[in-house]
Amino acid sequence: MIESLSGWPSVHERHRAAPLVKEREQYLNHLLQIGWGARRVLGVGSLLIHIVQTMELNSLRMVGLTEIDQAGDRWTASYRGGARAHGTASPLLFVMRARQWLRFHGLLIVPAAPTGCFDAQLAQFKSALELRGLVSCTINLYVDRSQAFLQWVSERHNDLSLVSVNDVDDFLASKREAGWRLRTLAGQCTALRSFFTYAEDRGWCLPGIWRGIAIPRSPKYTEAPTGPTWAQVRRIIRSVRGKTPEALRARAILLLLSVYGLRASEVTRLRLDDFDWRNETFRVHRAKRGGIQQFPVQYEVGEALLNYLRYGRAHCACRNTFLTLQLPHRPLNPVTVGFIVRKRLKQMGVQSEHQGPHSLRHACATQLLKKGSSLKEIADFLGHKSTECVAIYAKHDRRSLRDVAAFSLKEIL
Repeated sequence: MIESLSGWPSVHERHRAAPLVKEREQYLNHLLQIGWGARRVLGVGSLLIHIVQTMELNSLRMVGLTEIDQAGDRWTASYRGGARAHGTASPLLFVMRARQWLRFHGLLIVPAAPTGCFDAQLAQFKSALELRGLVSCTINLYVDRSQAFLQWVSERHNDLSLVSVNDVDDFLASKREAGWRLRTLAGQCTALRSFFTYAEDRGWCLPGIWRGIAIPRSPKYTEAPTGPTWAQVRRIIRSVRGKTPEALRARAILLLLSVYGLRASEVTRLRLDDFDWRNETFRVHRAKRGGIQQFPVQYEVGEALLNYLRYGRAHCACRNTFLTLQLPHRPLNPVTVGFIVRKRLKQMGVQSEHQGPHSLRHACATQLLKKGSSLKEIADFLGHKSTECVAIYAKHDRRSLRDVAAFSLKEIL
């Protein structure tokens, strides 16, 4: 099998001389079947030779995580200079590949995740939130915050019927002493009120606990929005040149984030059929509170998107607009979008407290206000259902509110 990946006899000989040839080839075949390129698979094959030799695996056996970590350290320490000195290979890569290979063969010993007393109730609570139609990020936030409390309180009680509001107060007090901010505590209280409301309906806990959880007042809109200026945003977009898939994708994403003020998750959820090129419009599935919003395709954004779709996007069955560059091609995730934005801001030397995708949303809102758009227009444009979320811009830029003019997307470019 290795002959199909490399034409060098020395590579074939080295591969055949190492132990577990059949088991290594089974995994390499699997990588090829799921869409990995031959060059990348060959690199994995070379590392598997180091793995079986370093770990002295002459036959397959069960292997634990600690043994893999120790082998990774020995492998790195055995080399001086060369590629490992420059970080192109590391114990982290060794450990990752070893785990993936052993997991493929069902031989990786993974410690069982700790089970709590309230896992069943937490799973039902999550299902209830999903039935309410909440977006996934909100569901995960509520579940994670509820789980944090339940893990803490499980050291006191093994039944929810024994939990009282005093336990909640003690938990919040411990977190306050640990340095939690007021906004974090307020978010924790909101999640716990939701959980105990559901728990009371199910008869799991004492009645009235949720009423006793007082959400601390947290002024959300007291600080000025921090982020790059509109001039800096335009300079960043102009700096993305080149015809590589990475550059074409980055330019299209940066324009969508800054011109339309989209969230990173909204960009990654865009699909090919969301664009109506005949009528020059596209629709956005809003991440918060659901709903679909339609926008005109601004000329510069349209050109960037078409260049990406024609010359940068991989041809595959996936219908998401933005895909990964590496095989197997799959939908881009919001974390990668954040990396794309922060990389460009850093390259241009933009000094800003916040340098993620949301900073471009702030820049968009600020520019709309300076151009005379009303708070209602800005809120509608950004997908908010009230002007409360955008009032912060007015508070710190009152002069821009004196002349309210009709919003034009063309003006902000």
